[in-house]
Amino acid sequence: MRIVLLGAPGSGKGTQAKLLEEKLNIPHVSTGDLFRAAIANKTPLGLAAKEVMDRGDLVADEITLGMLKERITQADASNGFILDGFPRNLAQAEMLETLFKELDMALDHALLIQVDPDEVVARIAKRAEIEGRTDDTEEVVRNRLNVYAEQTAPVADYYKKQDIVTEILGKGSIEDVQARIQAILRF
Repeated sequence: MRIVLLGAPGSGKGTQAKLLEEKLNIPHVSTGDLFRAAIANKTPLGLAAKEVMDRGDLVADEITLGMLKERITQADASNGFILDGFPRNLAQAEMLETLFKELDMALDHALLIQVDPDEVVARIAKRAEIEGRTDDTEEVVRNRLNVYAEQTAPVADYYKKQDIVTEILGKGSIEDVQARIQAILRF
């Protein structure tokens, strides 16, 4: 099963993806995690990504897609994967569709987790404190929400045209949201 999780930063995509990863035994592929690993390893890509991420901007599509292709073609992703953080704009959605055609793959579900923006800011502030993430300042979060509204939210419409989007209320406990997702995926 190939799934894309959509939603604003802090909507719970990563948390829900990790739970789905355990339930479905397919990898959770987070572009943010891919970039953070490159940053931690101080690779040239990681250093360039850090500068962009610290501003709250998005890393170039070609770089992101290359890292993603490398990850989803690994053996543990042969039965599917859960994408978290990609695609973030229409160009990436189209690039991903082209990549899937090249790899003879298809997307099964696009799950859109809906959360109020004020709750997103509170969630990310808490996450930054717990995880010590320097890319989660309030200013950066507000910028990400603006970028999301302008660039990422339209991706849901792209997938709606393919009839694979399901909207999920992201309010409530982690378990409540997971139960809604499992009901949609029917497992």
